[in-house]
Amino acid sequence: MNRQKCGKIKIVIILLLILMLLPSRAEAIILKGMVVDSISGEALIGATVTTDRPQSITVTDLEGLFCLELPQVPRILTVQYIGYSPFNRELSEKGPKVSADFPDSVIVEVRMQPQGERLNEVTVVTQVRKGSDAATVSQMRRSLTVQTAVGSALISKTQDRDASEVIRRVPGVSVIDDKFVMVRGLSQRYNNVWLNGGAVPSCEADSRAFSFDIIPSSQLENLIIVKSPAPEYPADYTGGFILINTRQEPTAPQLNISLGIGVNDRTHFREFLSARANGAAVLGLNSGKRTLRTDFFTPFQPYPGYENRLDPVANGLNNDWSLRRSRPWCDIKASADYSRMWRFDDGAQLGLLAAVSYGNTHKTLTDMENSLYGPYDIANDRTVFLRKALDNQWSYNQRLGAMANVSLRPGGGRHHFEWKNIFNRLTKDRYTDRVGLNAQPDSIHNQEYFYSARTVLGTQLTGHHFFEADNLDWSLGYAYAKGETPDRRLIEQNDRTEGKMGIYRISREFTRLVEHAVSANANWDRTFECRWSAPTIKAGVYGELRSRSYRTRQFQYGWQPDNQLPDGFMFDEDVVNNVLVPDNYGPDKLYLYEQVNMINNYDGRQGTAAGYAGANLPFGKMDVYAGCRYEFVRQVLAMNMRQYEQSWKETPYQYSDFFPSVNATYHIDDRNQLRMAYGRSVNRPEFRELSPSVYYDFELGSNVMGNYDLKAAYIENVDLRYEWYPTSGEQVSVALFYKHFKDPIEWTYTVAGGTDLVYSFVNARGANNYGIELDIRKSLAFIGMNGFSLSFNGALIKSRVQFAQGSNNIDRPMQGQSPYLINAGLFYSNTERGWTASVMYNRIGKRIIGVGNRYGTGADGTSRNIPNSYELPRNDLDVSVSKKFGRLDVKFSVSDLLAESYRFSQYEEITRANGDKSNIEQVNKSFRPGRTFSLSASCKF
Repeated sequence: MNRQKCGKIKIVIILLLILMLLPSRAEAIILKGMVVDSISGEALIGATVTTDRPQSITVTDLEGLFCLELPQVPRILTVQYIGYSPFNRELSEKGPKVSADFPDSVIVEVRMQPQGERLNEVTVVTQVRKGSDAATVSQMRRSLTVQTAVGSALISKTQDRDASEVIRRVPGVSVIDDKFVMVRGLSQRYNNVWLNGGAVPSCEADSRAFSFDIIPSSQLENLIIVKSPAPEYPADYTGGFILINTRQEPTAPQLNISLGIGVNDRTHFREFLSARANGAAVLGLNSGKRTLRTDFFTPFQPYPGYENRLDPVANGLNNDWSLRRSRPWCDIKASADYSRMWRFDDGAQLGLLAAVSYGNTHKTLTDMENSLYGPYDIANDRTVFLRKALDNQWSYNQRLGAMANVSLRPGGGRHHFEWKNIFNRLTKDRYTDRVGLNAQPDSIHNQEYFYSARTVLGTQLTGHHFFEADNLDWSLGYAYAKGETPDRRLIEQNDRTEGKMGIYRISREFTRLVEHAVSANANWDRTFECRWSAPTIKAGVYGELRSRSYRTRQFQYGWQPDNQLPDGFMFDEDVVNNVLVPDNYGPDKLYLYEQVNMINNYDGRQGTAAGYAGANLPFGKMDVYAGCRYEFVRQVLAMNMRQYEQSWKETPYQYSDFFPSVNATYHIDDRNQLRMAYGRSVNRPEFRELSPSVYYDFELGSNVMGNYDLKAAYIENVDLRYEWYPTSGEQVSVALFYKHFKDPIEWTYTVAGGTDLVYSFVNARGANNYGIELDIRKSLAFIGMNGFSLSFNGALIKSRVQFAQGSNNIDRPMQGQSPYLINAGLFYSNTERGWTASVMYNRIGKRIIGVGNRYGTGADGTSRNIPNSYELPRNDLDVSVSKKFGRLDVKFSVSDLLAESYRFSQYEEITRANGDKSNIEQVNKSFRPGRTFSLSASCKF
């Protein structure tokens, strides 16, 4: 390990120890507690809490909780709430004691007595904490739609690092590739994502999806998944409409600092390989020669006198192909946030919340199976592979996040303005070494040098206005996303020539995706007071402008028959150290030439205009929320029609549709309710799916391209859910759902050139998706387990896609759909002693990860089927324990404690000549990720 990295790790460990030993300010005190109704025990929201100390005033949140930081213990505590007798208590020796485990805190419980006289209606304006357990459950309970959510309170109990890990705690949700979310068994393309109430662009060049791994968990207030259509939400979602809300305004001044380290038992303290050229970069912000020095569209400089032979040195490319070997000690995760609220004499409030986070992770996967099989050879009783290889892969990821939120509440409390800003950058530096066989079969040895950088920036201004009977909210947002793969390098060798391992191809590729999105929306609602009911009318408008630019350039190394390179250089197996060296570059040696293909570039722009109207009509115990949304969408895709020159042609795609929906809730009593919902939704093709651009995916070992003939899919959605709310913060629900698709868009492949696969997108004829979900969030105090709570959610799902007759595709379950999902968590909290602990369990059922297809034609004129590839179930168990020492919180956790292998297999049922039937399993991919041990410390000032 180099000295620089050792020094950084030592600094991290020293800072961690300092945090652990950091003493609290002896003179400061934290007064916290809960305000409840003395009869019902219900939390009182918006109660005013004061003491005899100067500038000590606050209000209770949605759980009835309050917190005051004071220079010393107050003598008198006063609580006031409309309709209740004032509460006054002297904090003497007979009152609440200072906790032995928390010498800098005083904990009180305030039980207020209701006044006997009847009061007129009073409106209480207070800040709602949307991330608490009670707030999360209350929001689901009061919602007019079927939805589920995860709040910051639950997030803090886990060891989830980003939004992709957080969201898998939601019923019916699973995650693919550690970043793409599937809801109710539907692939990531069937979801829609808003960040803080506005559109968010995608920085994924080859997937219609938002990468949830780019949002750190420390920035989240809550995640809400709307599962039934409603007029105020965009119609382009079917699995779920996912609302990501970052942390909101503070209640008290506070500075939090957190630092943690993690060690993986299969990665750290072992040899780790990375491209030397990439090793010095920090988040790609100082990447040296990694990217093109010239403009992305500027022609490369050829060698003098050679028109098509390009100089890799003169054009500013990094020509160091050597590998750096190290032994990483640990991963690092650090964050800091500062919050403050200013209160003015006229009642106005100004809040600030700023946060920054950094983290890095190393990941080693050795002896990883990476294969793909064709139809089983029954005659010879053997497998037939299209690719069979073993990969060794080393990845180094870095993440940098920042957030700055400003809120303003003018005096009177009827208006609220927020300005939210978020920045996240995620880089991946990966080296893969592959050895095996291709379909010919040739022996192969391939190496990929992969570096990617993804950046998301968003800013949004919102306003909320509360009048006598009207409410108005609006937002204006801008989001920017950039995805780069600058200088992906490939070395490919095989033994096709003379039966000796030799150079087949050496290539370099540069890609860049830039997307901008501007969105604006306004929503109005009014509640009318009638003798028989209190109906609410809703209406709103939404507009969005989105643009995307995708560019790629590809180069290969060439040489002439009369080259000046050493004899036999093509068969030198150590290409990096013996061939790709400075002495071998030149116009009559190794040079670059560009594989010009303008068809791979595309531009896209999209405009959306939408409006809706709806009404919530209470009929006794029944609330019926019905409405309709109209959306006009115009997409324009600009593609080059010729390969060797810019020849842009614009192709428009236009959609104009109405989307009706009905959500009905029957309130059985105060704690039980039944929901029924129906709605129509749509799934439109994205720019990438329509473009003819071709991209070689090294992981798949195949090309990926678009299909400009794709049609929009239309879906009918039906939901039925029963909900029980035993107490505040608790919930039990059971849901049934059914979805019928017309022209669903599926990701599949065709076989080209005999054995080469090309992945693309096609419209199936139809599909059905249905299932049942169970969600339980319950305290275990009723069985004597005080301090324990249980979270369990599970889903059983079935689906079927039907393709038209004559299609090469086979009817099957929807890609990525798991037949079952299980998430369970057991939590323990002892506030007085400062202990918290959690055990989290996750398991998904066997799901299709790679689609099957018809392949070839036999002598009898029939075709054989390439079997589907499945991801097999595995048990994932996470454990964490934390302890508070005054202001210091120390947490130890273990991720993936069982460390079971990931396994992907193709299954084929065959009938042998003697009539015996058997089910053949052929392993596509398998690897062991290892378990990760983490230690972190956070301190509040």
